[in-house]
Amino acid sequence: MPEPAFLVRMRARRQTAPLALDDDATLHAMGYPRKLTRRFRAFDNFAISFTIINIISGIFSSFGFGMTAGGPRILVFGWIGVSVMVLFVGAAMGEIASAYPTSGALYFSAGKLAKRHRGAWSWYTGWLNFVGQVGGTAATNYAAATFIQAFIAMQWPSYDPDPRHTVGITAVILLLQALANTYTVQLVAVVNRISVWWLLIGMVVIVVTLTVTPDQHQPLSYATHFVNNTGFDSAIYGGMLGLLVTSWTFTGFDGSFHMSEETVKATVNAPRGIMRAIVCSALTGLILMLALVYAIRDYDGEASASAPPVQILVDALGMGTARLLLLIVIGAMLFCGLANMTSNTRQIFAFSRDGAMPGSRWWHSVSSRTRTPVKAVWLAAVCPLVLVLPGWWSHTAFTAVVSVNVVGLFLAYGVPIFLRLRLGDGFEPGPWNLGRYGKPIARVAVAWIVISNVLFMLPQASPLTVTSFNYAPIALGAVLLIATVWWFASARRRFQGPVSYGRPDEVAAMDLI
Repeated sequence: MPEPAFLVRMRARRQTAPLALDDDATLHAMGYPRKLTRRFRAFDNFAISFTIINIISGIFSSFGFGMTAGGPRILVFGWIGVSVMVLFVGAAMGEIASAYPTSGALYFSAGKLAKRHRGAWSWYTGWLNFVGQVGGTAATNYAAATFIQAFIAMQWPSYDPDPRHTVGITAVILLLQALANTYTVQLVAVVNRISVWWLLIGMVVIVVTLTVTPDQHQPLSYATHFVNNTGFDSAIYGGMLGLLVTSWTFTGFDGSFHMSEETVKATVNAPRGIMRAIVCSALTGLILMLALVYAIRDYDGEASASAPPVQILVDALGMGTARLLLLIVIGAMLFCGLANMTSNTRQIFAFSRDGAMPGSRWWHSVSSRTRTPVKAVWLAAVCPLVLVLPGWWSHTAFTAVVSVNVVGLFLAYGVPIFLRLRLGDGFEPGPWNLGRYGKPIARVAVAWIVISNVLFMLPQASPLTVTSFNYAPIALGAVLLIATVWWFASARRRFQGPVSYGRPDEVAAMDLI
């Protein structure tokens, strides 16, 4: 009896698929010696991206904007639609991560996939990634400081939240996160495992409490309720802006890519980590989003509150229960900031290893005791603090500095995917690949990145004032201008993209572990 056709196809696919190389052999083939400890298992790699995406932090930070731009209809159905688009981006990135499992991640793969001007492609991708990650760490920890002050004000009504206090609390958070990242990667892995369960259990607690405790909920049809309070007349434009709520949340899944050199079986576990983080975040985030939407009582009053989701908790559950749930939210934000800093540290380490940063020898050194890039950790802590300092005088100034976070990250995501498309059949996939669907998925990913980045740079409120103006284009322009001047002034003569430290046997002799 002949074998079924699908079994024949599966066997042929297994025979033609590239074999997963030994982790160290893969790294040596890319021209790098092993300096970091491989302590991240598959779950740990997933945990870093899942923690950075952080549905609790993302949804609670941006829910208020969604109430203004589109309301429940965009919050719910926009979440579903954008999650699907992000899956395309994650799949395309995962295929590249499998081919180039290195801490350099996006900038390294951009340099390898470019047909010409490899140094320039790698340079711009690396700096966009760096600035985006620094902005993400700053924004997340600043949000955590804001929510900490909201908790203090709920506990002690006489307390008056102050921008200077927010900056001070953010500085303390950054210090603690830097200390945690200074110790072994095993500690970071343990903390990230805890963060996953904190997020999942915390989400369940919030959802169950919002479902069981209130004596009334909105009707099922409320998910289709549409609101446009952006100030713009076009409902379509207002609804499109609301998609940014989900886009803002789904950033940082390149963390799995950056942790490749510390992940066991990175050629498969890094891309799987990216995809699992996106899928789990999409499903759990939708549940949390629905719970908040159906718990709304006074739409206008809650939408105009300083922290709309917190006001929803207070109105639906009472002050005491809301305070307890707010502790879950604050914990999630702190875990998110820690994971952000970990990912940023590895990008700094790799970028410096290839000589692309001032003081590169300093930043890519690794502690002989902890096997972590300690100096890069402290740079990853100081840079966000510099971005946060303008918040001491003006929240608008702070918003202007960190607004490049999402734009910078998604542009950095898009460059290697675009170059992979342009390379065509010249791209050599790793063990985890999309087969013949690779190119179509990459096209959708690039298209979505272009659309979402345009949305992030458009005006988001009307009338335009100093406080309502969207500073993302200015911030992005400043970053690109500095990178361009720097490139033509000196960098192009000394940076040609990812370097190779020698043949595989030569770099194997340089291993420090």
